[in-house]
Amino acid sequence: MQPSDEIKSKLDIVDVIREYIPLKPAGVNFRALCPFHREKSPSFIVSPEKQIWHCFGCQKGGDVFSFVMEMDGIGFVDALRNLAPKAGVILRKQNPKLTSRRNRLLDILEFSRNYYHKTLIQSDKGKSAREYLAKRGLTEETIEEWQIGYSPDSWDDLINLLKNKGFNDEEIFQAGMSVNKDGTSRFYNRFRDRIMFPINDVNGNTVAFSARVSPEKEQDERMGKYINSPRTMIYDKSKILFGLDKAKREIRNNDLAIIAEGQMDVITAHQHGYKNVVASSGTALTAEQVALLKRYSNNIALAFDTDKAGETAAERGIREAMSAEMNTKVIEVPEGKDPDECIKNNKEEWEKAVKSAKPFMEYYFNKTFAKLDLDQVDGKRAAAKELLPVLARLGNKIEQDFWLKKLSQALDVGEDILRETIRQSVPKTRPEYARNAPGAHGGAEAEPKQAVKQSREEMLSELFIALILKFPSLAEYAINRVQPDKIIGLPNKSLYRNIIIYYNNLIDNWTQEGGQAEPPQVSYGGFKQWLENSEVQENKDGQLILLDKLALLGDKDFFDFEIERAKNEIIKIAVTLKKHYLLNRRQEISKLIAQAEQEGNEDYIKGLMEEFQALTDEIREIED
Repeated sequence: MQPSDEIKSKLDIVDVIREYIPLKPAGVNFRALCPFHREKSPSFIVSPEKQIWHCFGCQKGGDVFSFVMEMDGIGFVDALRNLAPKAGVILRKQNPKLTSRRNRLLDILEFSRNYYHKTLIQSDKGKSAREYLAKRGLTEETIEEWQIGYSPDSWDDLINLLKNKGFNDEEIFQAGMSVNKDGTSRFYNRFRDRIMFPINDVNGNTVAFSARVSPEKEQDERMGKYINSPRTMIYDKSKILFGLDKAKREIRNNDLAIIAEGQMDVITAHQHGYKNVVASSGTALTAEQVALLKRYSNNIALAFDTDKAGETAAERGIREAMSAEMNTKVIEVPEGKDPDECIKNNKEEWEKAVKSAKPFMEYYFNKTFAKLDLDQVDGKRAAAKELLPVLARLGNKIEQDFWLKKLSQALDVGEDILRETIRQSVPKTRPEYARNAPGAHGGAEAEPKQAVKQSREEMLSELFIALILKFPSLAEYAINRVQPDKIIGLPNKSLYRNIIIYYNNLIDNWTQEGGQAEPPQVSYGGFKQWLENSEVQENKDGQLILLDKLALLGDKDFFDFEIERAKNEIIKIAVTLKKHYLLNRRQEISKLIAQAEQEGNEDYIKGLMEEFQALTDEIREIED
């Protein structure tokens, strides 16, 4: 069995999806608001029996792997790696996809994290680090959850351990865990005598470390309070948010991401129950980080330090969030200069600060007005010069109009003058990121793409196939009433033809075996396996996706039908599809008759007229 098949056999898709979104029972299935587009009525369906999902709003669907890939924005291999531990499946190294260089580096980081953590909690060498963390208020449970560790004061202990595990010097160096001295063949540990904070990607893989100097050496200016992993194949700090792997579910549940600057801000917040907090790790938000957050919420609140560097980082972060059209607020931390101190000193003040977070434009207004004299012309001019470019970047025209009115009142300057100033001085093109942001082409907060409008007959064709999949015992009953040429929509027609081929094969085999047992049925699972293994060339992947969709459509629309009611539905749809076919054929005959009359072909006209009359009689019979 392939690892992916083994994982799917051991995991329940309902349990996996429940880790991301709340599901409610709906007949034999489960229903939810789709996490991939905005909707008021739930159209996202999960089938525990078939182990598939589909959204009838945005038309996305698939199995447990496609859901995790879509939610976390990752590829198949990463989804495989993430789901394997949940299923208790060990990914064998002979799998070529998993022996890639990237995964070797991830293995090095995972081993290093485990070694550092074990050293912190079990070794005498980590005693002072343990005392420091306890002094900072971290519990043993928090240290365990975040896998905080300690790197001993050694030049090569980690390198030697990694080599014993089969990794070579070059791989250890590429993972960022060693330093090459003077370009020679000698390597030594990058991190020595430091408290180690693992940095994980959004999927929980450790990709880097932030290392704090040990308390004993804190006064040594040569040491540097923090050193971080270098950029590697698996780590780019501009694309990582500290704590997002642990916070993403709460961000989605709260529809808000709180962004702090440092790791301790995040860890302290989570320990005290504020689990929707992440950190930009001392830098301003980047476009890539904003794109990550936009998967889970369109609302962010910045809680950066109140010093000059914090203000600068906040302003840069706001610019990126504006470009992505995020709803952005600023939290003014009251107690201490950072969330860590505030939460430990006064949780109520922190909660109050979060609830009273100001829209970023109000933050800009207050900050600008505080340093200018608006009674003077120079002050008015300076305020307009600073704020109008910010207003111009607002993607929402209603929001822009609101703040223009506010600025007009504050400066006692006409709105028309401010609007004209914007038009003359600000480029009209939107920022590049805004055009490429997830929300611009189908991210978590995007509206679903407008589906091509289906005809009534095409929708009925889908329902007809869905009835066969929902009631396999009625396959022969349905097939005998509708030929493939009556099915509307090329994908539907192709899938229906294959269902007929599959059913006829089952009947042939059953007949050859004597026909003693019960007649075979077109089961969803059996047909899907046949289709996957068949030599069908006509868009097999598309047919498999459509099969899943129609199987769930049957569960959704016919979950309470009994056999007799399903038969009646089959008859009604068959009659409608036949009538549609006959009307279209009669219209084609009319055109052919007109063409034949122009050419004077009497014999051909006679044959066409007979067919036209026969079609008319058949249509009248249906209508009667």
